[in-house]
Amino acid sequence: MNDTFSRQLYHYSALVVLAFMALAPIWVMLATSFKNDIDVQSAEPLWLFFVPTLENYEYIMTRGKFDRYLTNSIIVGCASTVMTLLLGGFCAYALARLDFKGRTLMANSTLMVRMVPPAVLAVPAFAFVMISGVDNDLAVLTFLYTALNLPFAIWLLFGFYKQIPVELEEAAVVDGASPLQVFFRVLLPLMKSGYAVAGIFTFRIAWNEFILALLLTGRTTRTLPVAASGFITDTGVEWGRIMAMGTLIVIPPLLFTFFAARQIIAGMTAGAVKG
Repeated sequence: MNDTFSRQLYHYSALVVLAFMALAPIWVMLATSFKNDIDVQSAEPLWLFFVPTLENYEYIMTRGKFDRYLTNSIIVGCASTVMTLLLGGFCAYALARLDFKGRTLMANSTLMVRMVPPAVLAVPAFAFVMISGVDNDLAVLTFLYTALNLPFAIWLLFGFYKQIPVELEEAAVVDGASPLQVFFRVLLPLMKSGYAVAGIFTFRIAWNEFILALLLTGRTTRTLPVAASGFITDTGVEWGRIMAMGTLIVIPPLLFTFFAARQIIAGMTAGAVKG
């Protein structure tokens, strides 16, 4: 009995320590966002006992053009996510159902493309945009994010399609369903978990990406991460406003993850890739 209690105490103590380590940076960001400049620059860090203020949030909302940058981020994030899931779903289905040599190797190797960091693509992407004359366009950023996220989406959805028995599709075809009806009416309802997992990762990457957005957007097409970097000036870093912007930036992905939590958990347990 004592050994069991000791193991449980050690287990939960370790969980508390890990939770504290994970939440401490979030608390620092949140607390700093409610501090004035004097408290932020205090020689002794004030993590709990300070007078909170909404000055940083008021500045962002009224003079920081937050609504414009938020709209840009929503457009790019949602559009690239929809395009990635649509194209990635069709590609993954083709890899899962078409029988040809090297199919599994091709499906698994797509993830290697995703290992290329965006910083490596920044220079050629910038040169291409300058030559084509379509700079400062949200559509260009959307297509780049779609291309960046497609390999991961294909690899992930391929594993889910492999889990679905092909007999279900054959039965639907016998009943008179067309290929598109089979895909949208039979497969998609069974793929909700897979698309939820792929969607949340795709959206978060597009929402938080900085390098490409910094190079390919202008004053009116900036996304939220680029706008947050604007508070780093020659005279210093405006930590309170950066932290306030960072707090607002993390809210949409957190809400997305919260509402899709059930599908994400189901997808993480059911999406193992089989050859």
